[in-house]
Amino acid sequence: MSSTLNHGYLPSGRYIVNHDIMRCTAEGVVGNNLYSGRALGLTEPEDYIQLHPDLKPLWDDIARHYRRIGLNHSENVIWNLNLKQLSAYKDYRPSVFYFGPEEGKVWNDTDWVETVEFINSKNNFMALATELGIDVPQTHCFDSVNNISEMDIFSFNMPCYLKAAISVSGVGIYRCANREELRDAMAAFEDGVPVQVQEEIVSDVFLNMQYRVIDGQLVRLAVSEQILEGCAHQGNRFPASHEPWEAVEPMALWLRDKGIKGIFAFDVAVIKTPDGIRFPAIECNPRFNGATYPTVIAQKMDIPEWSALTFKTSHRNLNELDLSDIEFDMATGEGLIIVNWGTLLKGKLVLLLAGSPEYQEALKNEIIHRL
Repeated sequence: MSSTLNHGYLPSGRYIVNHDIMRCTAEGVVGNNLYSGRALGLTEPEDYIQLHPDLKPLWDDIARHYRRIGLNHSENVIWNLNLKQLSAYKDYRPSVFYFGPEEGKVWNDTDWVETVEFINSKNNFMALATELGIDVPQTHCFDSVNNISEMDIFSFNMPCYLKAAISVSGVGIYRCANREELRDAMAAFEDGVPVQVQEEIVSDVFLNMQYRVIDGQLVRLAVSEQILEGCAHQGNRFPASHEPWEAVEPMALWLRDKGIKGIFAFDVAVIKTPDGIRFPAIECNPRFNGATYPTVIAQKMDIPEWSALTFKTSHRNLNELDLSDIEFDMATGEGLIIVNWGTLLKGKLVLLLAGSPEYQEALKNEIIHRL
């Protein structure tokens, strides 16, 4: 049997879904406690979903929106995010944002936890990539910034990035244009914190390559292209300009064999060289990620072209939004779908824009006008 399958998101079975990100996020980011809502579009009617109680006032409106566009979802809501619910529903599989030690305490799967924790370290990722022969950027790994000598500093190509080996939401990552900036960035780390110094990858195209392990089989979920504004990640678009599965598949298979389950993804750059195109892998995110939610909704709705973007708004209630003529229409395959709706309480939404690239651009401008 082939090691990879190019079909399907959901295996058979029922799920208890808890996509709270507060155990795997940076402190102080506004609205992170409301992200559990974005998993609603991934669910099926037979599932259970745990949501933050602050999302209750938005429930009727998001359910009506999904009903109008034909997106099936669970209406079995548990209005708390207590992880103990995962083990309370014995006949349901767990679906969590990040399967770490706390999740492992209530759903015993040591191999899954250990594999996630291992590859979540950027330094472990680099060591494994080297072992497996995967193309990666030039990277130097250290157990502590105190282990970086002046000779090391002078040997690094500039500009470079100084990264915490374990970081979330971009926290602990510093772009250093010169050696003085590198020294300043080093001062931000305490002794004993593993870090890496990585060459800057100059490219206009970065890919998000998602896999899922279903019943022990590795499934290629989707490759989307990151939408960037400068160095800042704004969203994703599908289809991508490249699908270089071979660039990361040895590691995906290794992770599968070691016991990882659910969805995980790789960040991969696209670099044109005189000898052809390189696809260096930058890191592995052993969890659901921002691109997963629109990806799965698009697959459920058979949408072949889409982009997903974050929009700011002055509105705080979904019923204040005028979406009557721009919601997704199954007949045309065009329109918007609300993906991350809970963050409306903090003035932002993640929306999926379905249709041709030209239609997406026109729709984006109309949404900005209405929000």
